[in-house]
Amino acid sequence: MRVALFLTCVNDTLYPDTGRAVVKLLTRLGVDVDFPMGQTCCGQAHYNTGYRHEAEPLARRFADVFRDYEAIVTPSGSCGAMVRELYPRMGERARAEGRGDTLAAAVAPVVPKTYELTEFLVDVLGVTDVGAHYPHRVTYHPTCHGLRGLGLGDRPRRLLEAVKGLELVELPGAEECCGFGGTFAVKNADVSAAMGADKVRSAESTGAAVLCAADNSCLMHIGGTMARLRTGMRPVHLAEILASTEEDPMGEEPVA
Repeated sequence: MRVALFLTCVNDTLYPDTGRAVVKLLTRLGVDVDFPMGQTCCGQAHYNTGYRHEAEPLARRFADVFRDYEAIVTPSGSCGAMVRELYPRMGERARAEGRGDTLAAAVAPVVPKTYELTEFLVDVLGVTDVGAHYPHRVTYHPTCHGLRGLGLGDRPRRLLEAVKGLELVELPGAEECCGFGGTFAVKNADVSAAMGADKVRSAESTGAAVLCAADNSCLMHIGGTMARLRTGMRPVHLAEILASTEEDPMGEEPVA
C-alpha cells in the first residue's frame, strides 16, 4: 500500500515531532510512508474565513499531489475534515455557480482515501495495540472536528487504552470545545480564553500529567492556557504517545 503523510501547516511549522512520530509509528507497523514535498495548505484557513474561491486552487493542489497514493494519513482531525467534508461541498458549489464540474472531478479521487491517523490505524490496519509504552497518567480531549466532523468515536480511546503503562483517566466535560476554533480564537478572544481556562481546569482535576488530543491546533490553544495558568500538565499529541516505546521513548518526560 502506497501511503502518504499529509502533515498540515501547523505541524510543519510548529510541531514537526508529530510528523516524525507518525512516520515512526507507521513504519513500526510495517507501512511504507512517503512525504510528498509538493504538499501545501489544504485551504481550511481560507475557507473558514470566507475566502472560499481562494481555497479552490489549494484543493486542486492537494488532489494533484496526493492523487496516486492508496491512502493519505493526517494527524489532524480539522484538516482531515476539510478534505472529507468541505472539498465535496466546494465542488458542488462551483457546479451550482455555473463554473463546471472540474473541481468536483479533481477532488473526488482523494476524498474517500484521506484518513485521520486513528481511523487509519483502527479501520484500515485493524490494530488498536500498536506496541506503545507510555508510563504516565493521561487524560484525553476529543477535538470538535474529530468528534463531530469525522465521527472518530472511541477509536482514540481504544488506542490509548492499549498503551502499556498508560493510565487513562476520564476528562470531565470532555466533549466541550476547548475554545480554539481556528479564527474563532482571534475574533472572539475573551470567550475563547474563558473556554480554554474551563478546559484546563477540568484537565487539572483529573490529576493527570498529560492532556492528550489528536490535533495540535487545539493542543496549541490548551497548552498556551496551561502555560498562562502555570499548571503542571503538558499537552501531547496522540501520535507521540503511540510512537513511544520502552526502548525508544518520544519527547520529554512529563513534569507532573
